[in-house]
Amino acid sequence: MHRSDSNRGRLNRRDFLAAPLAGALAVEAAAQRPIPIIDTHIHLFDPTRPGGVPWPPQTNATLYKPALPPRYRGLAAPHGITGAIEVECSPLVEDNQWVLDVAEKDTIMVGTVGNLEPGKPGFRAHLDRLTKNPLFRGIRWGTLWGRKFTEEIARPECIADLKALAAAGRSLDSATAGAELIAGLVRLTDRVPELRVIIDHLPQFNPPAEAAPLKEYQANLRELAKRPQVFVKGSEVLRRVDGKVIEDLAFYKPRLDELWGLFGDDRMIYGSDWPNSDNWAPYDRVFRIVNLYIQGRGREAAEKYFWRNSVRAYRWMKRHPSQPAA
Repeated sequence: MHRSDSNRGRLNRRDFLAAPLAGALAVEAAAQRPIPIIDTHIHLFDPTRPGGVPWPPQTNATLYKPALPPRYRGLAAPHGITGAIEVECSPLVEDNQWVLDVAEKDTIMVGTVGNLEPGKPGFRAHLDRLTKNPLFRGIRWGTLWGRKFTEEIARPECIADLKALAAAGRSLDSATAGAELIAGLVRLTDRVPELRVIIDHLPQFNPPAEAAPLKEYQANLRELAKRPQVFVKGSEVLRRVDGKVIEDLAFYKPRLDELWGLFGDDRMIYGSDWPNSDNWAPYDRVFRIVNLYIQGRGREAAEKYFWRNSVRAYRWMKRHPSQPAA
């Protein structure tokens, strides 16, 4: 054997012996890296703009002030939030473009969920126009703003528009949580199984108290949990009891355990509901509760909740190096 061959053999053996240590160090380093967070539910509005805003009402001093990306960034970035998705809080079709224009100017915004009514004249034209902007990731629709969700999903025109939404690669956020809406979502996903659906604000919804409606609600929720295209947003977690907001995780854990038990680590996603969440507590205190809960489930579950599942639900666009690869 040549000396060079012998040396090469020793180097190879050293490399072989060092490989497990290097691999272990790499795994440990990855485990210590902060988890990037995508907040999938914030609202943007500016009461000072010409014409004002339809929401929030001027009587709500907590909310009635500009809610724009720079203000959000200052509150969220210290907690590791690197991106956010706006969910429309205006019933006005023209406000879809206003939000897109605002979102374009700040790279923390990785998507918007707009407001369009399936089954209404002009839906396809508006959808075609808005989806030309890759930030437009879907629509918010349900019983909000007095809309007749359960009646509308029985109309062929509505179903055809929702199929067009799915074909465009966009999703549907439900609004707002309730037994009627949950029942309607079962019927809707029967008819449009290819549509990705995100159920908003379910943690704060109180299930029906009566035995029969409760049984029906639970059966519908279990049915939705079987459908891999249906996600649940861990938004609006905090509650007020006897005039006081509860900030003890033990109070919320049974409800969160129930939702995770149904939908699992793969279909729960993070959303703060800022600035509407300010009605309960400032951003850091709202975030604290959900962060305490998810950290207790381990790093893999936390990564799925804080960003990986949002990629599957929204297919949002990465706009800054600090954001994870979608």
